[in-house]
Amino acid sequence: MKKIIVYEKPTCTTCRNLAKWFEENGIDYEKVNYYIEPLTEEKLKELLKKAGLRAYDVLRKKEPAFKNSGITEQTPDDEIIKAIIANPDLLQRPIVEVGEKAVLARPIEKVKEIL
Repeated sequence: MKKIIVYEKPTCTTCRNLAKWFEENGIDYEKVNYYIEPLTEEKLKELLKKAGLRAYDVLRKKEPAFKNSGITEQTPDDEIIKAIIANPDLLQRPIVEVGEKAVLARPIEKVKEIL
């Protein structure tokens, strides 16, 4: 099986639920806390491409940081990516990467699409 990498925030309930699901199913994976090991613009672009998502699709639209950002659906992906890198609270989580595929695991069952 290919290496599974989960980009997460450890205090996030969905991230913790995914970790529990992996544990219950005996699935080994690597965790990346993107608050401690920040994503680069290149890595975020790569994950979005693998997941088939636009940058706008992975924004936490209920966050105050989003509401104050001025970002809209028409904002270019590169600008949104720069905003996410500058403020990781804007990024939905967890993002799971397996080889050439990735998925935003919300709900966590979406991870099954790439396992």
